[in-house]
Amino acid sequence: MSTSPRLAVLGSGKGSNFVALQEAILAGKLNATIALVISDLPDATILTRAKAFGLPTATLPPSPFKTKLGPEGEIALVQLLQDAGIEWVILAGYMRVVKDPLLSTFPNRIINIHPSLLPAFKGLRAWEQALTAGVKETGCTVHFVNKDIDAGEIIAQQRIPVLTEDTPETLHARIQEAEHELFPAALTKVFQK
Repeated sequence: MSTSPRLAVLGSGKGSNFVALQEAILAGKLNATIALVISDLPDATILTRAKAFGLPTATLPPSPFKTKLGPEGEIALVQLLQDAGIEWVILAGYMRVVKDPLLSTFPNRIINIHPSLLPAFKGLRAWEQALTAGVKETGCTVHFVNKDIDAGEIIAQQRIPVLTEDTPETLHARIQEAEHELFPAALTKVFQK
């Protein structure tokens, strides 16, 4: 591994966590290099934001499945990462289930951020799950990725209260603010080991 880890960030949406990571790198708070930003969706805003930073981007081939890549997509993803000399894969709003060959190619080097205090509220729209459950507190979790959804070893968590006036939108926005602080700090912790 290099002294400044080479990262690929995978995302399917707006890329706000990617931006938080890149800004932490530029501010000298996170010792890493984002060498590639990849999306499974050609029109994802994360790609536009990456290009605005002058970073290389790639789009994965279309998948026949809604929640995972097809075999060709998995192979193409691993090839992209290997060709770019990637050491760590960072999932930032990537809405596909990660499986082999990605898991076996990057063992214990794939990290995700999830909008709940895992193990509570795994899967999609965790902030809505928290509101429906009536919990008084939720937050976000940075964790290693394994073969099970949102079940890898927890690296760090940040708690936020659920307010009585919260809507799904306000709660999600506050969780995202916490994510933008937690993600760079958690990666710093991992890379210093």
